[in-house]
Amino acid sequence: MPPQSVMKYILYFLAFSFIFASCKRNDDQDDDNPNLIYPIVNINLNLDLPEYSGLNFPGNSVILEQLGVRGVVVYNVNNDLYTAFDLADPNHLPNSCSTMDLEGIIASCPCTTDSNTYDIVTGQHQSQPSTYPMQRYNAVRTGNAVRISN
Repeated sequence: MPPQSVMKYILYFLAFSFIFASCKRNDDQDDDNPNLIYPIVNINLNLDLPEYSGLNFPGNSVILEQLGVRGVVVYNVNNDLYTAFDLADPNHLPNSCSTMDLEGIIASCPCTTDSNTYDIVTGQHQSQPSTYPMQRYNAVRTGNAVRISN
């Protein structure tokens, strides 16, 4: 093989190696929070079932207590867009009071040491943007089901 062909293959190999090395599993996922683990979540919610039928209407949410670190809240933004976030306060280690309460679209930590509140549409902290956001899960509607996964 001529030296130019070998050089071409080496350059292609280096370029592809660089591209693959720079890819993450999911670029949208903030999984660098030292306070929370990242549990495997994978469930389909059939919107025909009574326990999930509220998700057929924008502005409604459902709490899935058996998933995530401290449960997962799923919110219907507009029938095309759904959000899913863990209900563990992301700004301290899980403990007996770190499961957040939900009122409308606001999740709040009941711990007396802080007054953390988060928006379940965006997952962002309400008053301290430099803190960790809520732990997000993928939520995708396909037909009459919403798949929650990571």
